[in-house]
Amino acid sequence: MLLATSPLTAGVTLLIVLLLFGTAAAVGKGRHKYAIQAPAVSGHPVFERLYRVQMNTLEWAVMTLPCLWLCAAYVRDDVAAALGGVWLAGRIAYAVGYARDPARRAAGFTIGALAFGALGLAAGGGVLWRLIGGGS
Repeated sequence: MLLATSPLTAGVTLLIVLLLFGTAAAVGKGRHKYAIQAPAVSGHPVFERLYRVQMNTLEWAVMTLPCLWLCAAYVRDDVAAALGGVWLAGRIAYAVGYARDPARRAAGFTIGALAFGALGLAAGGGVLWRLIGGGS
């Protein structure tokens, strides 16, 4: 069973879920603080930044999580977890930077995007290797 053999990747996955929860909570808090009534997603600039952080992080998590688990399954748990951890750190830096000042989001975004690319390449390489008969 993949979950039982990938505890590091499972831990990173839980941290990613925690990040998603944190961004959702920040949006909820922002709605209250800036009096933005649902379903509105605009109004105060700080709220709009919090909302964009949440949506952008969710968009990237949907792509990253499958790559994370494919990397764990077809490469190694520690490799997947390390790259997932870098992605997570980049997303946290992105979230904090963007919430403070949109001009400060680039470094975190770049770190996350590069980690995602590495996960995708590792996962794709692992799957391809298995398809052509490498490994068992």
